[in-house]
Amino acid sequence: MAHLVVRGGRRLSGRVAVDGNKNAALPLLAACVLTPETVELRNVPQIRDVSVMIDLLRSLGADVEGDGTATVRVTCAEIVSGRPDAALVGRLRGSVMLMGSLLARVGWATLAPPGGDFPARRSIATHLRALEGLGAKVTTGPDGHHLEAKTGLRAASMYLLEASVTGTETALMAAASARGTTELRHAACEPHVGELCALLTAMGAVVEGAGTSTLRITGCDSLRGTTHTLRGDYIEAASWGVVAGVTGGDVTITGACAVDLEPSTSVLGEMGLDFDLSDDAFVVRPSSLVAAKRIVTGLWPAFPSDIVSLVTVMATQAEGRTLLHDWMYELRLFALEQLSAMGADLFLCDSHRIIVTGPSRLRGRTLDSRDIRSGMALVAAALVATGESRILEIETVERGYADLVNRLQGLGADVERVD
Repeated sequence: MAHLVVRGGRRLSGRVAVDGNKNAALPLLAACVLTPETVELRNVPQIRDVSVMIDLLRSLGADVEGDGTATVRVTCAEIVSGRPDAALVGRLRGSVMLMGSLLARVGWATLAPPGGDFPARRSIATHLRALEGLGAKVTTGPDGHHLEAKTGLRAASMYLLEASVTGTETALMAAASARGTTELRHAACEPHVGELCALLTAMGAVVEGAGTSTLRITGCDSLRGTTHTLRGDYIEAASWGVVAGVTGGDVTITGACAVDLEPSTSVLGEMGLDFDLSDDAFVVRPSSLVAAKRIVTGLWPAFPSDIVSLVTVMATQAEGRTLLHDWMYELRLFALEQLSAMGADLFLCDSHRIIVTGPSRLRGRTLDSRDIRSGMALVAAALVATGESRILEIETVERGYADLVNRLQGLGADVERVD
């Protein structure tokens, strides 16, 4: 394993361009299983999670060209197995979406327990219920889940108990080849769900309601290949905005759509971040940060849970007291308890709420990267701290942030990656 050495206290400046949306790339790659023809994806992020998904596709028989580049071509002319490699599944939560595309393509799927961030705390019950509603028989055992649809999938009308992003995407992929029109209510509305809807439409399915909580998808017997360009990763863009804000930096971030960034930048603006936002650039200037009193995560288009860890670090540098409430995940805020040892004034109310009083002078120390987003938050904290910090298992952060060290160095950070 590698760690990142950070010598903090530098004001960052320069430009950084974000890659395609990580949370779009994984379902789009999973959807390539639906057709024997070639699907070309452009602006693909060159991150570890994408590499794992590509390896999973190859374990099923896919021919993949361009992995490690921004343009990836996937041809699933023949699927040789409905059982993705268990070791790879254990490294990537996004592997759950292969259940939907495999059921649609070959009529069965066997999936080992998925890994990724907080695997024991993130249920896939919504995925399984949706697939059962479409006609799959589900058998669950200690080694994972086995699903069968021997006579094919059939359209259904259903209400999702949770507006799960990957649950919605799994159901969409299964319904893309089901007979008839499927309606999903209480569906996730995130931009990357909309990207999957656009891809499935280009492949020959008919999808209505993209961007809303009610989706209607009419399946197609023979889905075709297509080309799709991913939108920029708005979570990555917001992350760089926080890094600029806490270091007093002057940074221009390009590649993300303004409308995708608004749920994050509206909160950052409440905290005093001085910025301009357009589809051309997210420009952050040196800012006097202030507390936002209360920040609550929510379903899209509310403030996203994926950025709450970074905003917690911003609150340590803001004047006043901020309550942050992430009702979606228990362990993200727990990972930030490490900030106390750096000198932050934190009070962890419970697994979902934390009170931060700032500003605090942070001191460098050794930190443990536990998931992608809280790991990037600890990188931000190390950048503002005095002295040297070491972020352990930096590979966790690199699952979601491509070329992290070079980008930080390009902004003037004093960092190095040590194996």
